[in-house]
Amino acid sequence: MKELAQRLKEKNLKVTPQRLAIFQMLSKTEEHPSAETIYKSLETTHPTMSLATVYKTLDALKKVHLIQELNVGEDCFRYDANTNSHPHIVCISCHEVYDMDSIDLDDVRSKIQKETNFQLVDERLYFYGICPKCQNNKYPPA
Repeated sequence: MKELAQRLKEKNLKVTPQRLAIFQMLSKTEEHPSAETIYKSLETTHPTMSLATVYKTLDALKKVHLIQELNVGEDCFRYDANTNSHPHIVCISCHEVYDMDSIDLDDVRSKIQKETNFQLVDERLYFYGICPKCQNNKYPPA
């Protein structure tokens, strides 16, 4: 917890129990929860925290690059404490989002910079498909 508080302080963010709880939850999960999911998971331990506080905290953490916001096309955003550039794969049936850390984007970045003369500063790469769980359950795409 001290490490998380230190990271908030380094970014000039006030250390509050709500910020610590939200940042800790995101730091300890490989899932990519929505604001509503974060709110519901912390509701029992932080009953006075509002959904508005969750949204404001996520926005503050995003602005100082402690988390990243993912727009995976389901009319809501997901959040990831892994701020290193990495692709994601999204199940179009159950809407789960998975990291694809093993994919190296250096070659793609290099080719794009060479072909366009752009100086790249960031990228977001999403793949969409049906996850093995949904394939086995034969869920129709949502």
